[in-house]
Amino acid sequence: MRHETIEKNIGLMTILTLIVVSVGGLVQIVPLFYIDDTVEDVESVRPFTPLEQRGRDVYVAEGCYVCHSQQVRPFRDEQIRYGHYSLAAESQYSYPFQWGSKRTGPDLARVGGKYSNAWHVQHLRYPRTVVPESVMPNYPHLLENELETDQLKARMRTLQTVGVPYTEEKGERYKTNVERWGKDMAQKLHIPNAQETLRSEAKAGNYDLQPDRLTQMDAIVAYMQSLGTMVDFSEYSEPEQGRARGYGES
Repeated sequence: MRHETIEKNIGLMTILTLIVVSVGGLVQIVPLFYIDDTVEDVESVRPFTPLEQRGRDVYVAEGCYVCHSQQVRPFRDEQIRYGHYSLAAESQYSYPFQWGSKRTGPDLARVGGKYSNAWHVQHLRYPRTVVPESVMPNYPHLLENELETDQLKARMRTLQTVGVPYTEEKGERYKTNVERWGKDMAQKLHIPNAQETLRSEAKAGNYDLQPDRLTQMDAIVAYMQSLGTMVDFSEYSEPEQGRARGYGES
């Protein structure tokens, strides 16, 4: 059938369009009925700590997802540049997930631990001082703005309703968290401890290089330092270059 014939016949074009859209929809919907097989069982993947979660909130609020994806596709060139392809399990506690398809800047799925806290602080404040060709805006206010924590527990409870295993009481779910991630992490995921956990984590990590202050910079750097660090990819096949190569910064 010639393409011209389809374009001139609106009825035929409508039917064929509906077929294509239906097939595309089924490809996306059907796997959801087999979700247990779709999401890998990776024990080490955990929810974000209170500080990391607030950092993720700041990341989303600042629109970082507009220019940075967090999904390494299963193609050789992607894996050579960024590392092992993304696993579905890595995003199982990420609401909404940050996969994306736009890369004005590099993919950030494996950025955790690649740079120091000081590098991230400087890069977020004045990107071109560390990456001269960057087109990223300056974010000096992240270092100036105090981190709001008043709604922290409410935010965690909201995530709890969609399946993130934060805990309110030290019952079965808390015991499961202890067994899976250890007592220290289970305490961090315990909602009644949220504010104390966040502040102690920020002070210990000194993410904004200002140990006496709690800023948005603390949170966003803590979040970025966690990306790609929860899975031991040595258990999976991966190109030799993998994470050793540079990201080609924004």
